[in-house]
Amino acid sequence: MEQTVQLDPMTQTALRSLHDIAIPPPVSWLPQTWGWAALGALLVIALLSAILVWLRRYRRNAYRREALRMLAAIEADIRNPARRDKGIHELTELLKRTALAAWPRSDVASVTGRAWIERLNQSGGAGALARLLDDLEYHDSAAIAALPPDSTDELVLKSRRWIRGHHVSA
Repeated sequence: MEQTVQLDPMTQTALRSLHDIAIPPPVSWLPQTWGWAALGALLVIALLSAILVWLRRYRRNAYRREALRMLAAIEADIRNPARRDKGIHELTELLKRTALAAWPRSDVASVTGRAWIERLNQSGGAGALARLLDDLEYHDSAAIAALPPDSTDELVLKSRRWIRGHHVSA
């Protein structure tokens, strides 16, 4: 049993004139003014520029990553007294090859002895590395094997630091 309520005519007219809730159209994602569009374009350009700079730096430092991988392999030889002389010679070769990758061949290839040590010092502040390498590659196997372990550890550490941080002036 349904009971119907009788409404007055004014209320009935008011109820008939009601409509659904008006929903506004969705807000556009496009910028409303040219300033926001220009800012968006500048941000995209800045992002692309940053990516290009990072990519160029990443490619330019590929020789450093390769040298660090080779240093990790040489490190085992340097820590072993029986193979230390082989490791020291490989390390000096690695440092020279790294320098050849960083600077023109004419500036690095013919540099030896004191001039080479000075070149290491100038390029990356490798003072301790230069002191450890000073004529070390010319010592005999017995003298190299007699090096204390802390000096070989320091040699590897300073070599790694020089490879990572030497300055390339172009």
